[in-house]
Amino acid sequence: MKHLRNSRTTLVAAIASAALAGAGAAATVALALDDDAAAPARQVTVANATAAASSSSSSVAEIYKRSAAAVVEITVGSAGQSSPFGGGSQQSQGSGFVYDTEGRVITNQHVVDGAESISVTFANGTSYPAKLVGSDASTDLAVIDVDAPASVLKPLDLADSSAVEVGDGVVAIGSPFGLEQTVTTGIVSALRRQITAPNGFAIDDAIQTDAAINHGNSGGPLLDLDGKVIGVNSQIESQSGGNDGVGFAVPSNTVGKIADALIADGSVEHAYLGVATEDAAGGGANLSEVRSGTPAARAGLESGDVVTKLDGQSVESADELRRLVDARSPGDEVELTVERGGETLNVKVTLGTRPSA
Repeated sequence: MKHLRNSRTTLVAAIASAALAGAGAAATVALALDDDAAAPARQVTVANATAAASSSSSSVAEIYKRSAAAVVEITVGSAGQSSPFGGGSQQSQGSGFVYDTEGRVITNQHVVDGAESISVTFANGTSYPAKLVGSDASTDLAVIDVDAPASVLKPLDLADSSAVEVGDGVVAIGSPFGLEQTVTTGIVSALRRQITAPNGFAIDDAIQTDAAINHGNSGGPLLDLDGKVIGVNSQIESQSGGNDGVGFAVPSNTVGKIADALIADGSVEHAYLGVATEDAAGGGANLSEVRSGTPAARAGLESGDVVTKLDGQSVESADELRRLVDARSPGDEVELTVERGGETLNVKVTLGTRPSA
């Protein structure tokens, strides 16, 4: 992958920021590769803001009327940078949507990262304080709990993101640039993209869309034409940083799994091998680096090893190895079939817990 500065392509998280006490600008999330991470989403040129395909009897207006009440604007207060004149504070805005009638709201991790205060504003203009339930930087998802009356808690249903197809019509609702309750529409441009989480790890199966997504749409829902959530809008890839690029949403199947875990435990643990990988020429995952002190290093894996199976399941690529590891839990023991110097070895590895950064 080319360095982003050299390619003049900027990958930014769709969050709007406004500073108090004198300074601030639009916030972005700097994303970088890390162990067990795959390359970020590739730049793809598509038509922007295409009209939604009509596979449902619901019009965009009907979807908006039915769903907008569940979409919220999230304002986060955090400490500002110190200056010769003293410390300041700053505010940033993002989006989210009501997940259940208990007051839980789903958004992006990068929206609430570093929050000292959180406020949620509903479609009727009322605002209520909220607190963080838990967040997961590896999937860029977070759950907050808003202290709001039941009358404004109108949850959205999650769709099965595995059933989404390229060309399906979509609707995005959020607060780009702080303009609350903004709706845009388009299609699913591609599936199974990989985007990079704020902590550098890969997020699998991201949904690519040409629906206009801008700073402040982060955490808002990407809806199908039945008004169900198929993803959480998280990133744009663009040369200018605007919606002339393409948008990416974390798929709803990931959203539901992570949200439920955060609600139950406040945190999520991901399995960790501790390697950097690339596709091997003849198939399999080549270990381009084995990080010191990691489960892979303790098991005796070496740089240059090519993993061809995990627990007997074929590994055809670096991405496939990472997906198979992600499907396991910390503490699981797995057996890797490895090609090394013309020999075939079976190596047992006890997976660790992925570091937070």
